[in-house]
Amino acid sequence: MSAPATLRHALDGLTVVDFTQIGAGPTCTMLLADMGARVIKIESPEGELGRGLGPGWIGEDAALYHGFNRNKLGVSLDLKSPGGLAVARRLIADADILVESMRPGVMARLGLGWEALADAHPGLIYCSISAYGQAGPYADRAGVDGIVQADSGLMSLIGLEGGEPCKVQAPIVDVMTGYVAVMAVLARLAQRARDGRGGPLDVSLLNAALALQQSSLTSYFADGELPVRAGSAAPYSAPNQAFETRDGWLMIAAYMPERWTKLCALLGLPQLATDPRFATSPLRVANRQAMVEILTAVLKTRTTEEWLPLLRASDILCARVATYEDLARHPQLGVNGMLVQAAHPVHGAIRMPGFPVDSAEANALPHRAAPACGEHTWQVLRESGLDDAQIAALSDAGAIRCAEAVPQAALS
Repeated sequence: MSAPATLRHALDGLTVVDFTQIGAGPTCTMLLADMGARVIKIESPEGELGRGLGPGWIGEDAALYHGFNRNKLGVSLDLKSPGGLAVARRLIADADILVESMRPGVMARLGLGWEALADAHPGLIYCSISAYGQAGPYADRAGVDGIVQADSGLMSLIGLEGGEPCKVQAPIVDVMTGYVAVMAVLARLAQRARDGRGGPLDVSLLNAALALQQSSLTSYFADGELPVRAGSAAPYSAPNQAFETRDGWLMIAAYMPERWTKLCALLGLPQLATDPRFATSPLRVANRQAMVEILTAVLKTRTTEEWLPLLRASDILCARVATYEDLARHPQLGVNGMLVQAAHPVHGAIRMPGFPVDSAEANALPHRAAPACGEHTWQVLRESGLDDAQIAALSDAGAIRCAEAVPQAALS
């Protein structure tokens, strides 16, 4: 039996027109590109906002931009000009999927909303990504990852009790929203395969942020108790948190009865397993501070590297609290094939996380680095049926930006 085809070819033959920027939308379209779709990234002549969100720079562009835009073709259009809009409509006419992340109503005002396109392109899958959704009292509000972390309640969970609220420093809501959008697009593709119809999809950062809080929100609705910020500790089990060692921090999850007993024995505290304060996980949650003080006193007598093999030998779930420097040397990542290099024509190999499913196989194929602004404008327009003279005229009029050279024949 032959090996299954890699997911890097799953969407071969599909074209995506990408009107997104910064995090959520570009995550969606990057994953579609990783699966083989031909993604045409549309930017203004000035480039998208994500290019300027440093520190963390690769050349003149932010590393953030490179991290969200690999494997795409870059086209630069001035959508405020008739010529730029005409080119956009031409590209949409040949597309299977459109993904946009403008504030609700902007695409409609440009004449590129779903209602304006539906009759001519009934098979088009039209995915709109916004902060709060396409309808309702908040639809017109702009929002980014941090704003929605706050407004969704997520920020109220993060930090230490009595301290200031914190956000997840990685843009977790943006990335989660991108994954939700991919899920929605793939589901609609499956539906289109049955009935031939596309249609609009409404994906919001707010909904994605709520999905991240499945357990904590369900708990709140069950008992009405507001969650308390508890640092690294899980609110529903103990011990299940980071503990200080002699030289760092160690995450331990030993809330299951057998593992709790083993942890107490390993630490030389067998009596703790039957202590009435700590006999069950709910009791340990209720008496967490006392438990942490007792365990930490022992754990601080050895280094993290000394504790890890001892804990693992007793089948106690554990891990060092790794820095990114540690992560770059993580032995599992090489086997998983998750850290990849995208080839950039100027800056060389750019390292980043790759495609996360069947990653060793999927990432064995080379990745192309994020495009320069307008890097593929001439190529894409030529493939859409425009000739060199027409492309040169659009460039001269400021309707498009071509980062690559237009053939001299078009200019003579």
